[in-house]
Amino acid sequence: MSEHVREPAALLGPAEVRSLAAELDVRPTKTLGQNFVHDANTVRRIVASAGVGGADTVLEVGPGLGSLTLALLDVADAVVAVEIDPKLAARLPITADERAPSQADQLTVVLSDAMKVRASDIPGEPSALVANLPYNVAVPVLLHLFSELPSLRTALVMVQAEVADRLAADPGSKIYGIPSVKANFFGTVKRAGSVGRSVFWPVPKVESGLVRIDRYENPPWSMDDEHRRRVFSVVDAAFAQRRKTLRAALSGWAGSAVEAERRLRAAGIDPSARGETLDAAAYVRLAGVTPST
Repeated sequence: MSEHVREPAALLGPAEVRSLAAELDVRPTKTLGQNFVHDANTVRRIVASAGVGGADTVLEVGPGLGSLTLALLDVADAVVAVEIDPKLAARLPITADERAPSQADQLTVVLSDAMKVRASDIPGEPSALVANLPYNVAVPVLLHLFSELPSLRTALVMVQAEVADRLAADPGSKIYGIPSVKANFFGTVKRAGSVGRSVFWPVPKVESGLVRIDRYENPPWSMDDEHRRRVFSVVDAAFAQRRKTLRAALSGWAGSAVEAERRLRAAGIDPSARGETLDAAAYVRLAGVTPST
């Protein structure tokens, strides 16, 4: 951590957010899923829920005008912000200089699409992801970053409430699906609170929720890319026809219904079960069964 004394950052309020947006001629777009947070208490609560501190390098995706960025600079050792919009990316270091001068040198801005960013694009080894994720790409961004950055040990993200519920759903529930299984491949997932609509500008039409993912300290299975892709392909196949039994749903993936049944039985799974009843561990077992010759 820097040795100089930290002066608390001057967080953004509704007037500052609108002023910055006007200065940059930024009109929040649905395409980029932009809704800017303008409530200081909300960003403080997000940072507190994330549990990040002086030893952390925090990755933020879609920092926008910098509401959450400033709150993160208050507590983290370093903040790496990935921003797709060149205007917003160029303004963010200036905002940090103006509103958090004693911490501004701890901020690095990476101009990139979070869906395409690679570990080599990001300085250091981020230990935590804390972000207000663009709602239309929240799940793919989350999964991409956990795949790409093994150093990430935790994530606290704000997403659409319905997406938060899906990510944290348990096997057997109606909303349990592909996001639930894939997030659980990396770690434990839980809901971490709700966020009201009134703290955003513009006010979104949907409720927001916080989700926390803690990566397994001792992973129960291999995390290498090839293994993950193999597991995820089974998950995709199982849920592509979620009303069907796994024997039927996985017939294309396995090559035939008979082979699907053989593999399911070899993995200790009832072929008449449905995809939403299996936890991540069951999909990992299934992906590990050797095809018959």
